[in-house]
Amino acid sequence: MVQVYSKALDQSIETERIIGSIKGSQSGPTLIFIAGIHGNEPAGIFALRNVLDTIKNEEISIKGNIYAISGNLPALARGERYQKEDLNRLWEIDRIKNLPEDIRNTVTNLDIEQQYYIHHTIKDILNKENGPFYFMDLHTTSSKTIPFLTVNDSLLNRKYTIQYPIPMILGIEEYLDGPLLSYINELGYVSFGFEGGQHDDIAAIQNHISFIYLTMVFAGSVTKNDIDYTYHYDFLNSKQESVMSIYEIYWRYQIKEDEVFKMKPGFVNFQHIQKGEQLAHSNGKTITASKNGRIFMPLYQNQGNDGFFAIHSVHPIFLKLSTILRKAHFDNIFTILPGVRWTSNKKNELMVNLKIARFFTKQFFHLLGYRSKQVDKTHLSLKNRESASREKEYRYTSWSKSKNWLRNTLNQ
Repeated sequence: MVQVYSKALDQSIETERIIGSIKGSQSGPTLIFIAGIHGNEPAGIFALRNVLDTIKNEEISIKGNIYAISGNLPALARGERYQKEDLNRLWEIDRIKNLPEDIRNTVTNLDIEQQYYIHHTIKDILNKENGPFYFMDLHTTSSKTIPFLTVNDSLLNRKYTIQYPIPMILGIEEYLDGPLLSYINELGYVSFGFEGGQHDDIAAIQNHISFIYLTMVFAGSVTKNDIDYTYHYDFLNSKQESVMSIYEIYWRYQIKEDEVFKMKPGFVNFQHIQKGEQLAHSNGKTITASKNGRIFMPLYQNQGNDGFFAIHSVHPIFLKLSTILRKAHFDNIFTILPGVRWTSNKKNELMVNLKIARFFTKQFFHLLGYRSKQVDKTHLSLKNRESASREKEYRYTSWSKSKNWLRNTLNQ
C-alpha cells in the first residue's frame, strides 16, 4: 500500500497493486486498466478510483469483469517516472522469459520487481477470467496536449479504437523497445494506450474518467443508457481542436546517454512544425525539423530518453488499402522475392536484405501490418502484428460485427 499524490487535486489516496475490481452479475468482457506505470502520471489512478466508486455507489450493472491495476508503486509514492529503469521499456519477450520464478529470492532493482508483480497479476487475470480481454494503459504527458490514443497497428486494434472521438497514433512500437502494450499485443489481445493530458492538469483526470466510461460502453460492459454516454462522448470530442485524424510516427529523436538535451520551450502536442524549424538543442547544437509535420510528445521533464516524435496524418485510402492487402495475406508472396526470408516457421517476422530488396520501403511494409527495426545498415527485421491477433475471440462483439468502422476511418 502506497500514498499517491495528485498535484492537480492537491490530495492523496492510498492504493495497492489492485486499485479495485468489479465482477458483474452477467457474463461479458474482461477490461483491464493499467495506470501509473510511470510514477509521475497519477491521473489514471485517481480516475479509476472515481469510476469504480461511482459504479458501486450507484449500483450500475456490469457485464463481465473490470480490473484496475497500479503500475510502478514505489515510483508513484515518490512522484518520479521510474527508479532505475523505465518500467515501460522492460517488456521485451526475452526479458519476460528471464523473470525469476520468485522475486523474493532474487537481488534486482525496484522497477524489475514491479514488472514481476504486474506480470503475475495479468497472468492471474487471464487464467481465471473469460474473454474477450481488453487492455488499456493510461498515461499523461509532460507537454500540454489534447487526449489521444497510441495504437499498435493491427486491424483488430484499429477496428476497436476507431470508436473513440479522439486522434489515433499508429506505429509507436516501431520506435520504442519494450513497452507493455507491445507485449500484450504479442499475446494477440486488444490493447492500446490512452494519453489523457498534461501530468498535473486537472482536466487530465476528467479526460480519463470519460475515456473509462466510453471504454465500458464500446467493449460491452455497460449500455449507453447505464451511464451519461452523450456527456462523456461529447466531452472528449470537444477537446480535439480540429486535429481529429489517424497519424503515423515518422521520426523519433532519441536522447543518448550523457547527452545534454533541451527542448525549445512552448511546443504543445500536435503543433504544426515546418521543415527547418528549430525544435531543440543537443549539446548546444540546434536540432531542426527534417520536413513538415506535427510535433508529438516533446519532452519537458528530466527523466526519459524520447526527446520528441514527429507525426503526419495517414490518408484514409492507405488505411483501406492496407485492410484489403492484409486480409488477402499479400505478404505470403514476399519470400518468393530475392532478399526476403522468414526468420522462423511462425511466419510472423521477415528479414529483408536492403542491398538486394532496395525497392521496398518502410511505408510499403506498414500497409501489410509490419513494423521494422533496423538490424544493421543492410538489414531490416519486420514483425507482423496480424499473425498474433485473436480475432475469433472478438467475433461476436458488436464493434467487430459492425461495418461502420471502415466508413468512420474513411471519414477521418
